[in-house]
Amino acid sequence: MSSRRNFIEKLSITAVGLPLLHSPAQLFASSTEPYDGPILKVAIMGLGSYGTRVAKAMEDCKRAKLVGVISGTPSKIKKWQSKYNLPDKNCYNYENFDAIKDNPDIDAVYVITPNGLHKDQSIRVAEAGKHVICEKPMGVNAEEGQAMVDACNAANVKLLIGYRMHFEPKTVAVIQMRKDGAFGETKFFQGQSGFTIGDPTQWRLNKELSGGGAMMDIGIYSINGARYMLGEEPAWVTAQETKTNPEKFKEGIDETIQFQMGFPSGAVANCLSTYNMNNLDRFFMTGSKGFVEMQPSTGYGPIEGKTHKGKLTQPHVTHQTLQMDGMAALIFEGVQPIVPVDGEEGVKDMKIIDAIFLAAKTRDKVML
Repeated sequence: MSSRRNFIEKLSITAVGLPLLHSPAQLFASSTEPYDGPILKVAIMGLGSYGTRVAKAMEDCKRAKLVGVISGTPSKIKKWQSKYNLPDKNCYNYENFDAIKDNPDIDAVYVITPNGLHKDQSIRVAEAGKHVICEKPMGVNAEEGQAMVDACNAANVKLLIGYRMHFEPKTVAVIQMRKDGAFGETKFFQGQSGFTIGDPTQWRLNKELSGGGAMMDIGIYSINGARYMLGEEPAWVTAQETKTNPEKFKEGIDETIQFQMGFPSGAVANCLSTYNMNNLDRFFMTGSKGFVEMQPSTGYGPIEGKTHKGKLTQPHVTHQTLQMDGMAALIFEGVQPIVPVDGEEGVKDMKIIDAIFLAAKTRDKVML
């Protein structure tokens, strides 16, 4: 079995008694005893490429296990059943998955479907009494996100958003450095997120299913990154949209948006979100005492970066493995990651995305 099975999340207790993830180095300290605590039993909804990636990553989880699937494609269900030894009673389609309410073998459902389906599907999962893990963006706007939060609160279940970077070792190390004052007063963040998208018929270029274009897919990384790198919430946004191919990027599907965010401290962020340029996965942040540069900053492979103190050397572990183990620890033990992954965190990003779209349309500064 892979050596990543040997990592352990050591915990520390803060002065106020909240369990928190410890320092990045200790996140992956080898365990001398096997984990024998509760296992989060997860069903994946949506068996596309990312669902497949999550399932593979969960093979190495200690605290979470894939036990079921929800899909509209019977052939995919059969394939997954064979690969992961899933019983018929844990396999559902989009019409009958409300029946998970009566299935004690499932604790949580990870919703990995097109953005436009997230709200209704997540609310149905919550009403069935199961914890909801929803891929980001959590909906197509902040109103949908808040409806999801309210539904999960009413059902007394957790709503967690797929912020895998909040568990990634180098990212966690940089955030901890910022919290410890290593960068001094944070001044400026630059985020570049983009790639050249292919198939023009895919759901990501369908307004009804995606809720937008590049911003809803890749731009959200720069938004969220600016917030956790600078350590505060923006007060305003401005934005400019560029569209060179209106045939491919139809009304409501953004191709490229440059956007700026201003923060109460005076710090500013300058970001780019695009579906029309490659080699864009870079974060840079500078403060009064130092800097950090990460490239790649959010990709699935090893994150690379350096600060004024030298190269980031924390180990690479599959992001989704860390995410699912971390979320299991959160659900069962209340262990909080260094940056939240709850529904309220997701709504914050959605409010900013709403404001960016409005700013691009009106060409005005939009206050948050």
